[in-house]
Amino acid sequence: MTPDFYRGRRVMITGGLGFIGSNLAHRLAALGADVLLVDSLIPDYGGNLFNIAGIEDRVRVNVADVRQASTMNYLVRDRDVIFNLAGQVSHIDSMRDPHTDLEINCRSQLTLLEACRHHNLHAKVVYASTRQIYGRPDHLPVTERQLVRPTDVNGINKAAGEYYHLVYNNVFGVRACALRLTNVYGPRQLLRHNRQGFIGWFIRLALEDQEIQVFGDGSQIRDFVYVDDAVEAFLAAGATDAVNGEAFNLGGDEHIAHRDLVRLLVELAGSGRFRFVEWPPDQKAIDIGSFYADSSLFKSRTGWAPTVPLRDGFARTLAYYRQHLPHYVGTSSV
Repeated sequence: MTPDFYRGRRVMITGGLGFIGSNLAHRLAALGADVLLVDSLIPDYGGNLFNIAGIEDRVRVNVADVRQASTMNYLVRDRDVIFNLAGQVSHIDSMRDPHTDLEINCRSQLTLLEACRHHNLHAKVVYASTRQIYGRPDHLPVTERQLVRPTDVNGINKAAGEYYHLVYNNVFGVRACALRLTNVYGPRQLLRHNRQGFIGWFIRLALEDQEIQVFGDGSQIRDFVYVDDAVEAFLAAGATDAVNGEAFNLGGDEHIAHRDLVRLLVELAGSGRFRFVEWPPDQKAIDIGSFYADSSLFKSRTGWAPTVPLRDGFARTLAYYRQHLPHYVGTSSV
């Protein structure tokens, strides 16, 4: 990606006040893009106005729901690149309330793509998909050749959302691709509850000097991507047509067992402790075991590579939350 690509370019980020979306907004503002953030600010989904502190005068915010067709038809009209990050990311919530997950992760994707098809056919769309669509791996590392076999409702709907993007690319000419994210972590992540992934919750417990409960024996392995590296991957995908019509793994080069991760976290935080506990039945039913991704296909197409080592990334994350924790653990959205 050439640094000049985004200068003056009209960009829209759905879920733009959330974790990855807001970090992407900071980077795009620094690159001189014309940035429009669309976010529903639904409580508990991660949207947080504090996430754009420092760039409020360089971005525009539209509080809107991506499920609203008339709104999307209007907002997409002049955008060059659309980073489609709005979604319901809790696997547990998707099992407790599958219809809401269907609305947000499936039908809303059609709404956005239809808006582009009819009102802005030149837009490039980059969709945030998830490793969860694979289900339990057949082998490690996982490549894009592994069959898609989700173990929960969230994975099913995210897979459908991904395939809509690829079909609209191949049939209707809406340039689109999907990035299958593994565990993205870093500043501006929701810490208020533990339903949007374990890593933010572990960080909060360590900082508050509480006990981290590790399910099972902690031997399950994961790979992690620092949010700045994830942002660079989205920017690279948005700036090239070499990825159009395909889905790509986006994982980290380091993989680590949960038990070693919590040891590292407690060491870096200088507080907190951990204990191994039995798997809760609702979590065990949808667990996929160890998972780490092979991202070589995306690297070969774009030249992207993660640059932030795990230890450095967690040190930066802890430093951010030490300074701003009240903005992320309260009940208010700001």
